[in-house]
Amino acid sequence: MAHPSQLGFQDAASPVMEELLHFHDHALMIVFLISTLVLYIIVAMVTTKLTNMFLLDSQEIEIIWTILPAIILILIALPSLRILYLMDEINNPHLTVKAIGHQWYWSYEYTDYQEIAFDSYMVPTQDLAPGQFRLLEVDHRMVVPTEAPVRVLVTAEDVLHSWAVPSLGVKMDAVPGRLNQTAFIASRPGVFYGQCSEICGANHSFMPIVVEAVPLKYFQDWSTLMLEDA
Repeated sequence: MAHPSQLGFQDAASPVMEELLHFHDHALMIVFLISTLVLYIIVAMVTTKLTNMFLLDSQEIEIIWTILPAIILILIALPSLRILYLMDEINNPHLTVKAIGHQWYWSYEYTDYQEIAFDSYMVPTQDLAPGQFRLLEVDHRMVVPTEAPVRVLVTAEDVLHSWAVPSLGVKMDAVPGRLNQTAFIASRPGVFYGQCSEICGANHSFMPIVVEAVPLKYFQDWSTLMLEDA
């Protein structure tokens, strides 16, 4: 999760988020090189008193500064489109979870099981246990197995919400009357925090998302326990 004075992204916990981080670094390097070149040209034009008559009217330079930006845009667009299609691809999910946004909490339904459904409320500050995070901890976490494709069906009951977990590279709008879907693969065990990312009313800041990724054996034990409690 994020920590104070952090400048970069959170550590990736899914293959898609790793690709997004690589693309961010790739695009940032291109922007850095362009900015350096433009700054150098500005400084050179301001400081020099010499004028190159061939620089003011040159077909070759015009061709270069037309073709070069096109090549740069292609170098950015191709990996971007690749990741876009990777994020949209959902093949044979091992688990499907329906996330429903309410004012102001989330509810989860494990559609592969008939009896597993629960609401997830933020833990009030006065009820936090030592080590838990204020405004981020919930009373019931969404538990998923690691290294397994998980499909999340996202909708809302009242107003617009957005189900987002940065470490997993997931962000999907929850729209009343519409069923959106996204998917992720948790590449390692851990607890990953997110928050509603769409302004949804007075308590928008108080409906966090917590995804707990556990090995398959522990997920089976958890699902058995939830079925027994139901």
